[in-house]
Amino acid sequence: MNFEYSEEQQQLADSLRKYLSNEYDFEKRKAIVQSASGVSDAAWSTFAELGLTAIALPEADGGFGGGAVDLMGPMEACGEALVVEPLLDNIALGARLVSRAGSAAQRTALLPGVVEGRTKLAFAGLEPGARYDLIPARTQARASGSGWVLDGEKTVVIGAPSADTLIVSARTAGAAGQADGVSLFLVPRGAAGVTLSPCRTVDGQRAADVRFAGVQLGADALLGPQGGALPLIEEAVDFATALLCADAIGTMKSANDATLEYLKTRKQFGVAIGSFQALQHRMVDMYVVCEQARSMAILAAARVDQGGDAVERKRAVSAAKIKIADAARQVSQESVQLHGGMGMTEEMKVSHSFRRLTMIAQRFGDADHHLERYAALS
Repeated sequence: MNFEYSEEQQQLADSLRKYLSNEYDFEKRKAIVQSASGVSDAAWSTFAELGLTAIALPEADGGFGGGAVDLMGPMEACGEALVVEPLLDNIALGARLVSRAGSAAQRTALLPGVVEGRTKLAFAGLEPGARYDLIPARTQARASGSGWVLDGEKTVVIGAPSADTLIVSARTAGAAGQADGVSLFLVPRGAAGVTLSPCRTVDGQRAADVRFAGVQLGADALLGPQGGALPLIEEAVDFATALLCADAIGTMKSANDATLEYLKTRKQFGVAIGSFQALQHRMVDMYVVCEQARSMAILAAARVDQGGDAVERKRAVSAAKIKIADAARQVSQESVQLHGGMGMTEEMKVSHSFRRLTMIAQRFGDADHHLERYAALS
């Protein structure tokens, strides 16, 4: 298997990395995080101009027909810069669900705007107390006349405060816990009965808990097959998980680079602490675990791009997430420890890398969750 990017993939990643180094450095990122919206419209426009919002969409919908492997380089670059814009949630969850489940009218209404950077989507899938379960229980939609009425609650919806449309999973038939009876709905963020409680995640992203109280939806709000959306949701989340792994690789690389530079410059007893063999061994371990995780991330991305067997896709993604979660914990903790007390301060980028890696290790399922899923699929 080829673990190197193609020339075009590398050029795109390099272009994005150059932009982020000039216009999205650590100080500018801090200003974005502290702003009212928590995101940068200028950065989002640049992402669209570079084609990031179009890469994974079919050519028929205005995209480039690419996949997770094509997005790995850009996601690594986003991880290095600790980008807080909800790029992953728009392209890997929202746009992917619309492109794979939407009618021609729905795709035409939403995807051109996504490609051009005018429209933002967010997937509202998780519910309070449900951990990582993608099967909705509290959120239900019932038929009403020619449309639907939506009630329920979703939690920690990344990108919801800046989204134009929410893609909401809800139960339309069957009992709680059943795979059948799960449907998807397109819900305008400003629709009557939709209430957002915005928050900022520990790593600086903007999210919201969302309540739906008697939200009136038309028949055209149903996205995909009624009662048969769970496989589509699982595929999109696996696709997003593969890209999240790539984001983690970039964040770990950034933490490793910062730690190595600190070891070279921080002096103790008149010499750089990087000359101490014990610290050299720890630095080598951090590098090795990052490279191992990178290999698993590429394997997961290649597997989700292949399509076909859902079981093999889930196994590959879970195996990668297990490795990424373990590597993220080791690299984040070691980088902070090797920086000493400085590693815990707001002024040091490595402390923010620690927070991002902590979030990544939990999102879409922690190591224990994916160990259970992997075992169940064996």
